[in-house]
Amino acid sequence: MAQLSGVPILVLKEGTERKRGKNAQKNNIAAAKAVTEAVRTTLGPKGMDKMLVDSLGDVTITNDGATILDTIDVEHPAAKMIIEIAKTQDEKVGDGTTTSVIIAGELLNLAEELMEQSVHPTIIFRGYRKALLKSKEILKELATKIDINDKETLIKIAETSMNSKYFAGAKTHFANIAVKAVTQIREERGEHQIIDLDQIQIIKKEGKSLLDTSIIDGIIVDKEVVHPMMPKSIKNAKIALISSSLEVEKTEFDAEIKVQTPDQINKFLEEESNMLKNRVSKLNEIGANIVFCQKGVDDKAQNFLAKDGIMTVRRVKRSDMEKLARATNAKIINNIFDITANDLGNAGKVEEKKIGEDNMIFVSDCADPKAVSILIRAGIEHVVDEAERMINDALCVIKAAVEVPYILPGGGASEIELAKRLKTYARSIGGRQQLAIEIYANALEIIPKTLVENAGYNPVDLTVELRSKHEAEEGSSYGINIDTGKPDNMIQLGVIEPLLILSQAIQSATEVASMILKIDDVIAASGLSKGGED
Repeated sequence: MAQLSGVPILVLKEGTERKRGKNAQKNNIAAAKAVTEAVRTTLGPKGMDKMLVDSLGDVTITNDGATILDTIDVEHPAAKMIIEIAKTQDEKVGDGTTTSVIIAGELLNLAEELMEQSVHPTIIFRGYRKALLKSKEILKELATKIDINDKETLIKIAETSMNSKYFAGAKTHFANIAVKAVTQIREERGEHQIIDLDQIQIIKKEGKSLLDTSIIDGIIVDKEVVHPMMPKSIKNAKIALISSSLEVEKTEFDAEIKVQTPDQINKFLEEESNMLKNRVSKLNEIGANIVFCQKGVDDKAQNFLAKDGIMTVRRVKRSDMEKLARATNAKIINNIFDITANDLGNAGKVEEKKIGEDNMIFVSDCADPKAVSILIRAGIEHVVDEAERMINDALCVIKAAVEVPYILPGGGASEIELAKRLKTYARSIGGRQQLAIEIYANALEIIPKTLVENAGYNPVDLTVELRSKHEAEEGSSYGINIDTGKPDNMIQLGVIEPLLILSQAIQSATEVASMILKIDDVIAASGLSKGGED
């Protein structure tokens, strides 16, 4: 509402809700902190799990921050912003979502205290930006370069990412699988390492135990052989990938054929058979003994293929066809008469296996596959789903470590060291921005404090011990040993994480906190009526 010569003028629609100034800022900060508290207790090896029940009654049990935030349904716009930044973190680096959300919540919490001391949000925002840029510099100094071919280090990185999962007993097995998978699909392009995690197929099946999870040097196709007389297992496979159908195609236009005698019908049907037989003969001629067809396979063609001992699988997904091409070095051919022996792929073994209640085709023992499969096994559905999240975290952190081959000590060590150096930096800035940089440093300490709290130890005592360790020389690698409740050298314990994960987490947290702090006016449109008059 505005005023013109004492007469009120309505600017916004009736029913529109508006919050301004400190009320708007406090409201936004409270909503963001509520989301933060929802995931805070899940952080670390001793973190708790959340049970999420959707509108259909489906239950998800997890401590994975990205899954929790993606599943919960929120209405407040500031809470949605926190969730969006968590999604960005997950999409960019695949891990560190819980860390980024917790830091964002603490940045807002401490900023609120500073605002009550009449420090303007713009000054806090500028201080946060300076602190972020300085943090990135410091992290690069703290980081240690690794050899991307050092599998032992990559396994430690993967194990660290899986420490928080409740079946961490299988973490070494899963870490080995993840390292092998990423190493296999890795490609060098000039000076860069390219890793496309879409080329790692993950198949989940209930039954057996987590330790029965395995990696296949090839691809699993969730289909079965089309004809019972076809072979179910073939060694030294020669694989043809056909994107068209093995059927007699209908004419593009309606056509009428006049048949006057039974012989003409027989000749017509015989010609159809010959067309199919010629296609099968072409496959036989080039030495193919396995065919993966993206479309349908005619019954007559199935009989011809079975007689020639050619294993055939039909209606294979396009994505699986592409993975098969990368795994076997085959070419996907549209016109079957254009195929040559050079277009065939190779695999040591192709066989149909029964996994759980389903038959699946295993294309394995490929020479140098650039697409691989991971078959996850576990007793119940909830464990299978959580195992998938665990292996996905491991794959993402290994990818991050290979693409940017620098690591940092985990267990809160990097955050404590970063906070210490930022406080020194803040004194060189002076003015009110110094206060903003100092609370930024204090906010980073929320990570080791949360790790300690979730493990059941006293956060005040341990934080003081950690700070004293970091004040000493060569103490920058000291973090929380969750098992003993004492400061310990994280590098020696093998608790390490990629530089890219923490760097992105801090950036994501700073961006969302700054964005929320700059909002001083919330104008919410009036809701539409949920029901109408009869």
